[in-house]
Amino acid sequence: MNTWDDKEDGAVGPAFKPLTAEEASALRVKEPPLSPWRVLGVQMAVGLVAALLAGLATGRQEAAWSVLYGAATVVVPGALMARGMTSRLTSMSPGTSAVSFMLWEMVKIAVSIAMLALAPKLVQNLSWPALLVSLVLCMKVYWLALLWRGRAQRR
Repeated sequence: MNTWDDKEDGAVGPAFKPLTAEEASALRVKEPPLSPWRVLGVQMAVGLVAALLAGLATGRQEAAWSVLYGAATVVVPGALMARGMTSRLTSMSPGTSAVSFMLWEMVKIAVSIAMLALAPKLVQNLSWPALLVSLVLCMKVYWLALLWRGRAQRR
């Protein structure tokens, strides 16, 4: 077995071996990619359930709208990024993909900030705690999706 030795930290590891077409295909079957649209769908569902629970728990419609807007602050920019990253243009070359990722990530951040800045004007009697709780809940769906994917792969 070929190994490489990094003289700076003494780390030793196996040599890099490119995958053959068959190995790459088998790896794709074994570990299918996680669809960004599935993650966005789960984020939307979490936001809707949280809004329903907030409305029922508080009896205030404003809390439900605040929670729903917080979820939208995660889902809408995420959908823009997913749409941009799944276009044909982004898969032309590795360099184009990297630049496209950075561009769409900046768009996502800018839209999120704009939505948060507009929240007091768009949601009457805005509850910032409710909005922020739903924002965090929807963002944590990424971790839930990764854990869910990890468990499905172990089976």
